[in-house]
Amino acid sequence: MIKHISTENLGPISQLNSSKLDKINLIIGPNQSGKTFLLKALYAGLKTVELYKRGKENRIDKEILSDKLYWTFQASELGSIVRKGENTMSFTMVSDKNEELTYSFGPSTSKQASIDKNTFTPRSSNTVFIPAKEILSIRNIILDAKEDNQFGFEEPYSDLAKALNRTQKGKNYDSFAQARDIVSNMVGGRLEYNEEKKEWQFRDKDRRVYEVATTSEGVKKLSILDILLGNRYLDNHAVIIIDEIEANLHPSMISQFLEAIFMLAESGVQFFIATHSYFVIKRLYILAHRKDMNIPVLSFDKGACAVGNLKVEMPQNPIIDESIALYKDEISL
Repeated sequence: MIKHISTENLGPISQLNSSKLDKINLIIGPNQSGKTFLLKALYAGLKTVELYKRGKENRIDKEILSDKLYWTFQASELGSIVRKGENTMSFTMVSDKNEELTYSFGPSTSKQASIDKNTFTPRSSNTVFIPAKEILSIRNIILDAKEDNQFGFEEPYSDLAKALNRTQKGKNYDSFAQARDIVSNMVGGRLEYNEEKKEWQFRDKDRRVYEVATTSEGVKKLSILDILLGNRYLDNHAVIIIDEIEANLHPSMISQFLEAIFMLAESGVQFFIATHSYFVIKRLYILAHRKDMNIPVLSFDKGACAVGNLKVEMPQNPIIDESIALYKDEISL
């Protein structure tokens, strides 16, 4: 599990230092404040330590990282990710075993980042990045674009598309089966792989079959997690990054989705969740108290990042401020 993250001059972020991360971590802030920048930087670091020395991978860690950063941010030059006017960007992540990965680069960097320290042992568990947009209906298009080395779909999209395959070898966890049941009940069915057509299809509780393209955005988004739990791509040490968790989901679905996330977190899975939704923040606040679980909050605003804990209090942030302003407008009527 990642216990500590720090970064300087990463896009809009001037500085961040969070040393008490936990199973569920919330990232909030207005648009262009750096939430997705942080998630992408973390994703690139995690995939580097996962791929390094895995299987037939013969690239050194620096090469893997540089490739991941380039295709994850899809900037013409890595240097454009550095905060304007600064000389260097640095990112550090530390595990609960005190393993550390630190990388950096400057504004003139083209494609090669520098790894300043890497003490991570080979990591067998996987990380997935679930974006706000669903990808099931365009999975083959994403894979084709990656095969042709074309910009358009960022690396987390193509990595996720590859992960959405049929059953792999691995342990079947009871908590995963329970979480899958929650998701299946939420969407009213389950995705199945059609061997003949070589594609996923949705089968509802009445056994009726639908093409994936005809199902709702929310159903496809939730079904992605169901597939990853079912095909054993994830284990109980996996990291799941979710950007804009509320996108395309009804509030009742969000509540149930968060219940499933808590169940997976209790089994060992770590989550990093970004949101614009007051509803998500408030629901996590209630669950943190009900389940007695720490939920660190990284709250971005104007380049700075405040660190809090939902188990202690609701965070100060423009999302909360706007909700309070709305309430005041209502009682003034």
